[in-house]
Amino acid sequence: MEDLAKMIDHTNVKGDVTEEDVRQLCREAVQYGFGCAVVTPTNVSLAHEILQDTPVKVCSVIGFPLGINTPATKAFETKEAIKNGAEEIDMVMNIGALKSKNEEKFRDDIESVVSSSENANVKVILETALLTDKEKVKSCQIAKQIGVDYVKTSTAYGGLSGATVEDVILMKQTVGDNIGVKAAGGIRDLKTTLSMIEAGADKIGTSTGVNIIQEMIKQLK
Repeated sequence: MEDLAKMIDHTNVKGDVTEEDVRQLCREAVQYGFGCAVVTPTNVSLAHEILQDTPVKVCSVIGFPLGINTPATKAFETKEAIKNGAEEIDMVMNIGALKSKNEEKFRDDIESVVSSSENANVKVILETALLTDKEKVKSCQIAKQIGVDYVKTSTAYGGLSGATVEDVILMKQTVGDNIGVKAAGGIRDLKTTLSMIEAGADKIGTSTGVNIIQEMIKQLK
């Protein structure tokens, strides 16, 4: 159970999140032993204040949720998030640049965050619901070349579909064992979580991590 909990990025990146919501997220992350708490940039300082003496890391989303910010903006966001206490970065890539086959612009986008990340882990969100399989492979290949730590399936924002087993398998086959795959979006129960891990996911992004761990506890009794 502890191993599974550490794989979970406990997440609340809703637009209407309150400070009490962030505190609750952090309390749950500590209580259940989650790997990190994922928050929006404006809540990084608060999450860091709460979690600084715990094993739980703070993760900030960057360019969220559309990925349409300029590289300079994403670089600034990244630097500020790290200054405020973030140890992990979940960035949304420039989907339009990929689809335009503008590889230079696409690379600049990811490199701006990686070069600004210091020692923080960088996860690149593909938003797989908007991509063809060929585009998924291409984005993973470029992200791997640049030196990211993880590729991530989805934001699942705005009603877009989230992680699928097929996408996790494809992404893991593309990046290999030296880069992690984070499955996120629509993962709300233990069965789905385990299916993503079996497919090759190294991290699980979810807002329902508490329910997933409680479900496992019941099964173990």
